[in-house]
Amino acid sequence: MRFIPLAAPSTARAGLVTLASVAVALGLCALIFVFYGVSPAEVYSTMLRGTLGDSTGLAEVGRRTIPLLLIGAGLAITFRAQFFNIGGEGQLLLGAVFAAGTALFVPLPGPILLPAVFLMGAVGGGLWALIAALLRRLNVNEILSTLMLNYIAVALVTYLIAGPWKGKDVRGYIYTDSFPDAANLPVIAGTQVHWPTLLLGVAVALGLQWLLSRSTFGYALRVVGENPGAARYAGISSARVMTIVALITGGAAGLAGAGEVAGIHHRLLEAGQISLGYGFTAVIVAWLARGNPALCLITAPVMGVILAGGDILKIDLNMPFRVVDVFSGVILLCLIASEVFVRNRVVWGARA
Repeated sequence: MRFIPLAAPSTARAGLVTLASVAVALGLCALIFVFYGVSPAEVYSTMLRGTLGDSTGLAEVGRRTIPLLLIGAGLAITFRAQFFNIGGEGQLLLGAVFAAGTALFVPLPGPILLPAVFLMGAVGGGLWALIAALLRRLNVNEILSTLMLNYIAVALVTYLIAGPWKGKDVRGYIYTDSFPDAANLPVIAGTQVHWPTLLLGVAVALGLQWLLSRSTFGYALRVVGENPGAARYAGISSARVMTIVALITGGAAGLAGAGEVAGIHHRLLEAGQISLGYGFTAVIVAWLARGNPALCLITAPVMGVILAGGDILKIDLNMPFRVVDVFSGVILLCLIASEVFVRNRVVWGARA
């Protein structure tokens, strides 16, 4: 067997390999379920029935899809630029911090307050991602810097809600006072689906797809990602492109953080309650979309089903608490391994 590099892998090839890798991942997860003494068919049918076949489950899928869509769409363009941002979690949290600070401490008129909350959420997430872009100029690997910044963000949130921002009447718990009504998002009745953020996520995904495929900056981004040498020869500044990409992807994650605190919690609280691992799961969303933000409109709900379905498995089938992490990890590993089949043609037997 021999691998022959392809000059330009087709979209159809990438799509087929992606589907095959997901199928392999589901098969591997099925073996894990068998080890636990549970029928894989029962597991998958329970997940689908409890999410897509139930109004409450469907609402939970929608709730999980919102942050995954925003963060995943932003990550999609960073991967195309070869800027490997693993810091969506921290950028979401900083967006939540900036949004909460605006809602709680900035005296703005009612109609202006909610837009300001989202604007400052985007600023917070963008500035947190910008740190990694600036460190990259000093030859600090962005995978490490964005990953470490996640932990700093968690510590910052804990410091604020346990210290200077702790609610005046809070006893025994750590969180801030509630937001004023003008800073709270409307939701679909009987659910936690804050539909304005969902519409914003759709707009961001489509807007970033246009930016990537139709704009001058999108062309520069793709050149930097696909051929840095050609970018230098053409006079394209990789550092400038990476800076803008970081601001965009961090801003999208910051919007997700603003949506979580303004649409669901209505206060700033512990990091683990604001984000249920959305920043890390969104890496899979972007990878499944193969760097196309618009395709996150499909891949984000798919991962939303897995996240919501994992909770159902814990309750209905008494599966381990970390079953969702197993799902996500196996899928990501299979996607990464499948890259060799996307970028190379396999020759077997005597021909090799």
